[in-house]
Amino acid sequence: MQPDLIDRYARLDSPVHALAAGPKLCAALALVLLVALWPGAPWRLLGAVAALLAALAALSRMPPRFLLRRLLIAAPFALGVAALALLQPDGLRIFLLLLAKSTLCLAAMILLTATTPFTDLLEALRRARVPPVFVTTLALLYRYLFVLRDEAGRMRRARWSRSFSATRAHRWRVLATVAGQLFIRSTGRAERIYAAMSARGWEVK
Repeated sequence: MQPDLIDRYARLDSPVHALAAGPKLCAALALVLLVALWPGAPWRLLGAVAALLAALAALSRMPPRFLLRRLLIAAPFALGVAALALLQPDGLRIFLLLLAKSTLCLAAMILLTATTPFTDLLEALRRARVPPVFVTTLALLYRYLFVLRDEAGRMRRARWSRSFSATRAHRWRVLATVAGQLFIRSTGRAERIYAAMSARGWEVK
């Protein structure tokens, strides 16, 4: 198990890390709403937001490669949202605008989660009176993400140890098989965990 899978650098000593989770969460949400809901094509505003996020990232002393890697992982979602605009009139301009807005929103949330321990974010959500079911679901997801990662690693190593073909097609088949088996195992484990918790009187409060 890797306990720093999500918040590896969330406890560094920097002015950004020292801020409370609640104000940081409110500021990040306000920034996302400002960027997403601002009418027209505010390129100057987007440039100012990008400069602000870059300054905060530098001030937080986070490794740039770590932040860029997370942004690249989320980039396909931004591309998928923006690609729908290409079917409209003046689609290229709208595509670039949506891509810029989506990227900045993702960067703001990535910077928030990278500089704040996940447990502090959950506590901030509880204080904000977010529905307990949602907060509990996030807490369980955070807890069992490590379990699923370790399970996927064991399955992948076991599968590769029994496979001797190095072709790309074979690798994709192996990954697809591991993903399918992991889904089946995680679903069964989730049902057993829920049954065990219910038997012990657990309920969302």
